Amino acid sequence: MNALFSIVFLLCTAVLLLLSPENFLSTLIDGASKSAALCFSLISTYAVWLGLMNVWKDCGITRALSRFLRPITRRLFKTDDNETLDAVCMNVSVNLLGISGAATAYGVKAASLLDKSDEAEYSSSMLFILSATSLQILPTSMIGLRTALGSASPANILLPTLISSAFSTLLGVVLVRLFIPPKRKKTLALRWERTKIQGAGI
Repeated sequence: MNALFSIVFLLCTAVLLLLSPENFLSTLIDGASKSAALCFSLISTYAVWLGLMNVWKDCGITRALSRFLRPITRRLFKTDDNETLDAVCMNVSVNLLGISGAATAYGVKAASLLDKSDEAEYSSSMLFILSATSLQILPTSMIGLRTALGSASPANILLPTLISSAFSTLLGVVLVRLFIPPKRKKTLALRWERTKIQGAGI
């Protein structure tokens, strides 16, 4: 990604220098100042929600949410390891609140643990899809971004975000189940095929 962004920056710089060299420096400084201001605005949003997450963690709310999500994640990821399920549940719950940056640490931990499981290919793919589609009940980051950019109604994306992220998450889960089925499912399918063959007397 760093290489891609560098190429895009160099191409845009070359075009600007060719078309409007007198505005190059002022445009560069203006863009940098706006980016810095936006980053500071988002930092305040993340600080509030990360602080709240720590309070929830100390109060046991995140543990309770993890217990609530555990039956779903156990069936979805085909693992019974408690440490792995805790990391997955925390990643999913933080994504539900739209704090994607905070979910990264839990996602990395969950990915490293899932790689050691028997269903590594399937479960890692499922984690990637859930992180990429990111079902969001409260799109905190986007609301913060819209607020920082001066939106008159920053929270009016709640319903569209919920509908679109729910659809993409459901579609992603179905596709993973179809194209990268868990080994248990493959084993059952093979047994069924053998039973059919034996029943046909082949």
